Amino acid sequence: MPSFDEVLKEAGEFGRFQKRVFFLLCQTGITFSFLFASVVFLGKAPGSYWCRIPGADELSERCNWSLQEEQNFTLLPLRLVNGSASGHCEQLDISWDASTSCASPLAHHPNVSVGSPRLTACQGSWVYHQPHSSIVSEYNLVCGHSWMLDLSQAILNLGFLAGAFTLGYAADRYGRILIYLLSCLGDGICGIIVAFSPNFTVFLIFRFLQGVFAKGTWMTCYVIVTEIVGSSQRIIGIVIQIFFTLGIMILPGIAYLLPTWQGIQLAISLPNFLFLVYYWFVPESPRWLLTRKKGEKALKIMHDIAKHNGKYLSPHYSEITVSNAEVSNPSFLDLVRTPQMRRNTLILMYAWFTSALIYQGLVMRLGIVGGNLYLDFFISGAVELPAALLILVTIDRFGRRLPFAISNFVAGIACLITAFLPEDIPWLKTTVATLGRLGITIAFEIVYLVNSELYPTILRNFGVSLCSSLCDLGGIIAPFLLFRLAAVWLELPLIIFSILAVVCGILVMLLPETKGISLPETVEDVEQLS
Repeated sequence: MPSFDEVLKEAGEFGRFQKRVFFLLCQTGITFSFLFASVVFLGKAPGSYWCRIPGADELSERCNWSLQEEQNFTLLPLRLVNGSASGHCEQLDISWDASTSCASPLAHHPNVSVGSPRLTACQGSWVYHQPHSSIVSEYNLVCGHSWMLDLSQAILNLGFLAGAFTLGYAADRYGRILIYLLSCLGDGICGIIVAFSPNFTVFLIFRFLQGVFAKGTWMTCYVIVTEIVGSSQRIIGIVIQIFFTLGIMILPGIAYLLPTWQGIQLAISLPNFLFLVYYWFVPESPRWLLTRKKGEKALKIMHDIAKHNGKYLSPHYSEITVSNAEVSNPSFLDLVRTPQMRRNTLILMYAWFTSALIYQGLVMRLGIVGGNLYLDFFISGAVELPAALLILVTIDRFGRRLPFAISNFVAGIACLITAFLPEDIPWLKTTVATLGRLGITIAFEIVYLVNSELYPTILRNFGVSLCSSLCDLGGIIAPFLLFRLAAVWLELPLIIFSILAVVCGILVMLLPETKGISLPETVEDVEQLS
């Protein structure tokens, strides 16, 4: 009986059929990147807002005040009491009721004067000039509640982590395309519910679930693409990242055209329903079918692949075999039991964590540094496009390890320089920061490739899943690290990013080079890599 790889070579390893499926499934990378980076626009800081004195809404309605008149009565006395007060998070320690005069609402509060400051934390509500522009104004995520914006992104990454384990397992058990389609459906439904959430609790619950399903779409599309091409097509994993970058470039255009956060949320969620038509265009993975003892279905799909590729599959192929040497119940101990495996595992886990934390931190930083958010975000996305090209040009000439280390060093040094550049040279600051974004993008894309090349066949799926879970952990920590440290000093997160990246660059130099080497089959093969 021929092996699956032998049949695939005869049917075409990357012919017209695989290119069509590859193009269709790669659209998932665009929608996944929409959700991944959406917090920058969903959580955009409101332009102008102030704390409303308790009872002010009733008084304003009774007195027929305009919004500007209410603001004057609220903020002018506050600034007389404390000239540095912004009115964002503090108010005069008073309240208005039915006895308050419309012409002079402060007449009953004679202590409100210079020299007798009576300020307190905001006890009423907030007034926004653009109340539905972002989730910050929608759910009052300001002042003492500002940390909840960090929580919303952490919850999304927690959903990614849960999706990686639950839907990854489901895809191995019930099929790739089934889980992909169900994930697209769940992603779209949860995205709509998020857009119309009546409160922040419901928003968080369904943002978590959308993260779970979104990770299912991204992960299964990646697996399907890699399983229907020949084993020599390792670069597919790099090329598919380009579509993620295209999504990053398209997102600011969507946010610019849609003035409300609900509109943005719907625009990034509804395309998932279009992917349901893939039921008629994308087959189940024949490799998976063979592992589930469904050889006849796998053979039928292989005949379809050959037909679309203009090839002819020999009629004597009545059965196909597939090597299935996976460890029945792999555990973390299998990855750290021997010296080389232990070293590789710990370094790769750190590399995944660092790449995700720095990448997501630099993306979200664009939302707090000022400037033209839409243009800066587009430029930062466009600079990622050369990343895949640089990888493809360098990894076969210089190997994996050197570009992996240099990209981390570039990211670390660029972050450090950016932190200390003066604000009055914005073009230079933006240029250096963009270079750092390019460096960490290259590192992030190379770790996908290196991770699969450094584990033996019997542990590869488990090893990649475990190490890449640190990516989602980095994403959970990134918003808290960025926003809380930026509150101390805007550039402090860049110092942390710099240290993490440089340490990662040093560590990856300790990994073995895998250029031109066959994928290891056993743990012993890994131990012999120098």
